[in-house]
Amino acid sequence: MTCKFHQISRILALGLVFCTSSLRAEKQYIQIQDIHSLMEEVLEYHVEHKKLTPQLIKRSFKIFLQKFDPDKNYILLKEVAPFLEMESSRLHNVHRNYEKGNFSSYRDLHKIFLNCLQRSRQMRHEIQKQLIFATSEMRKSSKESYLSYARSEDELYERIKKQTIDFLLTQKSMYSDIPWTAETRAKIFEYYEKKKRRIEESYDFSYEEDEDIFAMHVLKALAKSLDAHTAFFTTEEALQIRMSLEKEFEGVGIVFRETLQGVEIGGIVKGSPAEKSGKITIGDYVREIDGEPVQGISYEQLVREITDRSKRAVELSLRRNEGEGNFTDFTVKLSAEKVVLQDERLKYESEHFGDGIIAKLTLPSFYENRSGAGCEGDIRKALIQLKKRGKIQGLILDLRHNSGGFLQQAVKVAGLFITNGVIVISKYANNNIRYLRELDGRVYYQGPLLILTSKASASAAEIVAQALQDYGSALIVGDERTYGKGTIQYQTVTEAKAHAFYKVTVGKYYTVSGRSTQMEGVKADIIVPTEYAYYNIGERFLDYCLPNDHVASAFVDSLNDVDSQTKSWMKKNYLPNIQQKNLHWRKMLSTLQKNSEYRQKNSRDFQQFLESIKSGNTSMGDNNGGGNDLQMQEAVHIIQDMLALDPSQN
Repeated sequence: MTCKFHQISRILALGLVFCTSSLRAEKQYIQIQDIHSLMEEVLEYHVEHKKLTPQLIKRSFKIFLQKFDPDKNYILLKEVAPFLEMESSRLHNVHRNYEKGNFSSYRDLHKIFLNCLQRSRQMRHEIQKQLIFATSEMRKSSKESYLSYARSEDELYERIKKQTIDFLLTQKSMYSDIPWTAETRAKIFEYYEKKKRRIEESYDFSYEEDEDIFAMHVLKALAKSLDAHTAFFTTEEALQIRMSLEKEFEGVGIVFRETLQGVEIGGIVKGSPAEKSGKITIGDYVREIDGEPVQGISYEQLVREITDRSKRAVELSLRRNEGEGNFTDFTVKLSAEKVVLQDERLKYESEHFGDGIIAKLTLPSFYENRSGAGCEGDIRKALIQLKKRGKIQGLILDLRHNSGGFLQQAVKVAGLFITNGVIVISKYANNNIRYLRELDGRVYYQGPLLILTSKASASAAEIVAQALQDYGSALIVGDERTYGKGTIQYQTVTEAKAHAFYKVTVGKYYTVSGRSTQMEGVKADIIVPTEYAYYNIGERFLDYCLPNDHVASAFVDSLNDVDSQTKSWMKKNYLPNIQQKNLHWRKMLSTLQKNSEYRQKNSRDFQQFLESIKSGNTSMGDNNGGGNDLQMQEAVHIIQDMLALDPSQN
């Protein structure tokens, strides 16, 4: 087996965030005959599964169905029961066909999908025809999650009717200034059909003409059967992931939004050509692209026109609503260029305390681009700038919304706050263990350090939080525990000329204590609930997750995995400066916890915030009460307590 996944720049501890981008790359076409070889390539890397078994095949059919009909509003139980409850003999036959490159059973299921699409469209047409001229009052149904497929067409019809009414009433509330007429309802249903058919389009195709689409659906189902995080991606998905990882892209910097009134500018990326033009604002409607009217073309066609990689420039004709029935039409020409997503990189601020400052670093992900810039370098620069404002009395690293990124960056960020030592222990197939260490020897900040986390903090964020908790360099503040993703993925998404885009789980990670965050997450030292506190968020709620386990701790580094020449250097330069476990802040943890509990209990804003998130009311905003970041405020108070309990820090 090759060891590509040891190329650390391609290793991910990642939670994916998708957004519209204008990145450019060659489109990948996967054919039916490629499925077997690509899956065998993934299986070669996978930490647990080395062969596709009949049991995994059975999982894949369930996933294939879920991807088509996640809300169970298309398929009848009797239509899919033969695939969900496949007899052993048939299952083994499907498995043998897989080995031969025969995917006829998936094709049979796809034919059922096509029939379901036609039936659903016919039902929607009948329902909409009734609702356009309905005189009785319609009521929005309570949000339902169907656990099983409909048993009859009548039951399916009622589900589709509820869904249609809910959409209609949602649009009515959004456009309350438009007269509620039959014409308005017809327009809403036309918009509804566009949205539904855009989703349905990825399944509404001819197997013979679009075998690459079919092959991708089969690959996605087979890959996900291995574990919760192994996956194949289309070219478009891969580009969005790459942008999320690298925090830069090439394009004009416009995010479109489809509305009842047409396609409008939904967002403008800071620092992009669109923003620099000074002409475009959010809410402007798109009339023409390069002189061609957009009316009548699909939303997908419009986006393709903008992101066409053969074009370096685009001319947009826009219309702006000036209010009181007045509109302004204008044209703007934009040229694509490299755009750095500054708003999605590190942010820092501070507040004065005593004769210095309390610094706050907000890190949304562990990013790194092809030019070598990354979040660790951004943090070092931020610390330099913050020190110019005064002595850093305390530091808060906010990872509440950080879902991961590059493993190498996580190791480097944790290394900023210790001398030398093991940060991550990686265990791959056949119990092959590797150690990722901090070798710099320099500490860029020593003092009260808090890491703010939530149930959404995942993967690389959990590595940093638990590693620094292990060493005693930081206390963890936030929800009771973090997300619980303790697996490592090798990926081809950032390869410019990858023959296919995928990520595959190649191992689990553990921090220096030998603990894994898998399923368990990082437990907070001081609980300060976030907006996620009462939601079932985390690895434990996903299908096909790998179990939690542990390995031997590495506070005493044996250097068993390094060659003799390297070991000689490390004995001289690394071991003498190895970070010792620090119990200083843990000794005062009981007092810090009591003080924090008292403040939370006696804070009117915090109690209102807790009541609102318990009831599912999001009107108070993200994690704020009265417009203030309550968790960050409490973190500042905890830092102040740490300084009061240990005056030597001042």
